[in-house]
Amino acid sequence: MAAIALLVRALLSFIPNLPMAGDELDEATREFMQQRALYVNAEMTRLLQDIEDRSVEQKTQEQCDFAWGALLSTASEQWHFCVIAGVLVLLFGLCWVRFRNRSREAESSSTEERCCCKTVNVEEEQELEQEEEESEGESADDERDLGWTFERRFFRRVQNPAYIGLVVEDLVAELLWLFQKRFCNSFFPVLQRAIGVGSTFEAWDPCEDSAVYQLLVPLKAPRGHRFQLQMGATGQMPVEDPRIYVELECTCTGQQNMLCFLHHSEEELTRNQDPSLLHILCTGSYLDVQKTALWFQTFVMSAWMDVSHSRCYNMEMLPSSRSCKLQLTGDSRRTLFIELIFGVQQGDSDIFLSSQAAEDTFNSSTTWPVTYAVAEVKFFRHMARKASARAHLKCLQTCACILTGTSFSTYDFKTAVMHLLTTTPLSRWCRKNFLLRLQDTMRYMRWCLEEKRLNHFFLGNENVPEEISLPLSFKMAEPLNLFQRFAQDPAACADALRDFIKLEHRLIRQLILGYWERAPHTEL
Repeated sequence: MAAIALLVRALLSFIPNLPMAGDELDEATREFMQQRALYVNAEMTRLLQDIEDRSVEQKTQEQCDFAWGALLSTASEQWHFCVIAGVLVLLFGLCWVRFRNRSREAESSSTEERCCCKTVNVEEEQELEQEEEESEGESADDERDLGWTFERRFFRRVQNPAYIGLVVEDLVAELLWLFQKRFCNSFFPVLQRAIGVGSTFEAWDPCEDSAVYQLLVPLKAPRGHRFQLQMGATGQMPVEDPRIYVELECTCTGQQNMLCFLHHSEEELTRNQDPSLLHILCTGSYLDVQKTALWFQTFVMSAWMDVSHSRCYNMEMLPSSRSCKLQLTGDSRRTLFIELIFGVQQGDSDIFLSSQAAEDTFNSSTTWPVTYAVAEVKFFRHMARKASARAHLKCLQTCACILTGTSFSTYDFKTAVMHLLTTTPLSRWCRKNFLLRLQDTMRYMRWCLEEKRLNHFFLGNENVPEEISLPLSFKMAEPLNLFQRFAQDPAACADALRDFIKLEHRLIRQLILGYWERAPHTEL
C-alpha cells in the first residue's frame, strides 16, 4: 500500500501541470510533459518490480493459512496500480490531443482576428484547389515535367492577406463615417470611400510579414467650393508641378442655412459662419498637402477611442508630413501598418492627384503628384479574374524580393509584368508555366535595358484594357520612357547591366532556396 500511496502522490504532482481549458501549450510545456511522463513510467516500473518482489517474499515466509490472503492483497495492489496507470495514460493522451488542437488554432487565427468578426475571402484557395483537381487528370509526362514539379513545391499555401485587408477597410470605413458625422456642416474637404491600393491590395506584396496596407481617400470639394486640377499643358507628360486650385462658388440660390462666400461681407461671414476652405487648409489659393495631412491626423487621434477596433488594437501615429500613417498593435503583439493618402480624381477617370510624394523629387506643400495607383489595382483585379492561376502575381513577388541595392525599382518590374500580361495569352500564365513566365520577365527586362527603353504602361499604350478609365490626354500622349536615365547616362546603364547580372544570380539562388525551404510545407 505504501507503493500505491507514492504513486498517487506522483499523480497528484503531475495533474497541476496539465493545461486548463482555453490555455495554450508552448514548446517548453510540451517537452516538460513528455519528460514528466517518462519519469512517471519509470517510477511505475520500479514500483511494479517492488510489488512483485514483496509478493514473492511474502509467499515464502507466510504460513500456508495466510497464503490466500497474501495473494489477494498482491492482486488488489496490482489492480489499483493498473487503474492509476490507465488514468495517467488517458490524461497524457488528452493533453497531447489538446496541444495539437490548440497549435492548429494558433496557426489559423490570432487574437485580433477573433475580436473582429469578418468573413474570410477564400477565392484564392478555391482556385488553387480547382487547379489541383484539374491537374490530377494530366498525363504522367506532365507529372514528371520539371517545371510542374517545381511549381507544385514553390507555390506553398499561405494565409490569404485579403482577410486582413477586409479588417483594414472596415476600420478605415468606420473612421470616415465618424468624420462625416463630426464635420457634416463644416467646410473641410468631403472624404469619400477609401480605395485599397499598392502591392498589398494587388496581392503580390514581397514583405508579407511587415506589409503596409495603403488606402487612397478621395477628396471632394465642400459646398461653396470647387477643385480645379492644374496639370500643365495638354498632353505634357510627365506633368510638372500639378496642383489643386480651390475656387469659391456662388451659393446665393439653392443652398439653405449657408451664407455665400462671394456675396456676403467679411464681417457677416466671420460672425455667422465657419471659415472657408481657403482659410483652413490652403496656401494661397491652392490646397496644401501638409496642412491636409496634419488636420486628418489630429482628427484620427481625437476619434480613435470611438472606433470599435480600438478594443482590439493600440494605435500609434507615425511621423508623416504628406499622409496619415498608423501603427496598430494587437493583443497578441502583432503589428499592423496602415497608410492613408489623399487624392483628388481627374474627372471620372482612374487617375488622381495624390498627397503621396514622388520618388527622388522635391515636392512643395502645394504639389499633388499624379498617381496611377487606382488604375493599377483595377488592372490587377481585372487580370486576376481572367488569369485564374495568378502566376503573374507570384512572378512579380519573386522578382521584387531580389531588387535591394540595385538600379531597379519594383515599379520597373511591375511595368514589365503588366506589358507581358497584355501581350502574352493569359492561358499561359498558369502555375505549371510559372518558370517560363519568370524567364520571360527577365528576358523582357534585359531587352529593355539593352534598348534603354521601358515604356510607361498607361501613357500612349493601346493595350490598356477598356475597364481602365483614362483621360483622353493620357491615351493620346507619347509613350513615357522609364529608362530615360539610362539613355542619358552611359555609366548608369553600364552599372545597371552589372546589377542585372546580380539579379539573375540572386533569382537562381532564391528559387533553389525557396524550393528546399518550402518543400516540407507544401500540401500536394
